[in-house]
Amino acid sequence: MATQQTRVLARVAVAPSVIMLFIWMIVPLVLTIYYSLNNYTLDDPTNFYWNSFGNYTYFLTDPTFFKSLGVSLLIVGSVLAITIVGGILIALLMDQPFAGQGIVRLMVLAPFFVMPTVAALIWKNLFMNADGGMLTWVSQVLHLPVVIWFTNWPLLSIIIIVAWQWLPFATLILLTAIQSLDEEQKEASQLDGAKPLSYFFYIVLPHLSRAITVVILIETIFLLNIFAEIKVTTNGSLNTANLPFLVYLTEAGDHDIGAASAGALVAVVLANIVAFFLVRMIGKNLEA
Repeated sequence: MATQQTRVLARVAVAPSVIMLFIWMIVPLVLTIYYSLNNYTLDDPTNFYWNSFGNYTYFLTDPTFFKSLGVSLLIVGSVLAITIVGGILIALLMDQPFAGQGIVRLMVLAPFFVMPTVAALIWKNLFMNADGGMLTWVSQVLHLPVVIWFTNWPLLSIIIIVAWQWLPFATLILLTAIQSLDEEQKEASQLDGAKPLSYFFYIVLPHLSRAITVVILIETIFLLNIFAEIKVTTNGSLNTANLPFLVYLTEAGDHDIGAASAGALVAVVLANIVAFFLVRMIGKNLEA
């Protein structure tokens, strides 16, 4: 009886928070669906009428949609390649005993705790600034041509910034996986005279497969929705607008709430489709 009363009291105590969270999530979703099915612009709010799937047709047939989709996929693929390869290399180095190991690990993980807007501002003003940035200074010292990053290589600049932010996360996950490697396997490989490359490809890399799939899943979900790095650096110009930024431009630039709502739902659906297939792939990998 006491247990039943405790459960009832616990549910009553938690209910307000659950209800508020549900309202907080469901109300914006319902409004987004509602506006996506209607013609509604801030320039002419009185011209409000039912538009059915017209906003979806307009958004999906817009040539900029496929460009932004390509930019999103390019950013995701590039950042994943950089963070996984770089994360493995850094994790292998950090796994070796050396003086000041704790401080080095803290410094490597520090970029992950920097807010995206701050990270973009740091790279834009301190590193990639064509007038007095660190990369410009290095180019001048080495007598190399100065690169105007956000003009000559805008998308690459964004990829570098985002990869710098997510590299510590991949490193942490992969380092944890490396440290969980069985010591008996290490000793057996040493006794068998395995070379470093053979040891890496036949023992370490297969052991990291699950960690790599987890990194791919988590990073992909977040990388599909990056916004601050693009807003701060290029503001979506020079073909750097990804899908979320295209939705922002549709609302902030064209003031078309209906089309922006449709675009937001399209972006959510595409992200969920990608996440669904990744979860299935990772599930099979983890069960193997």
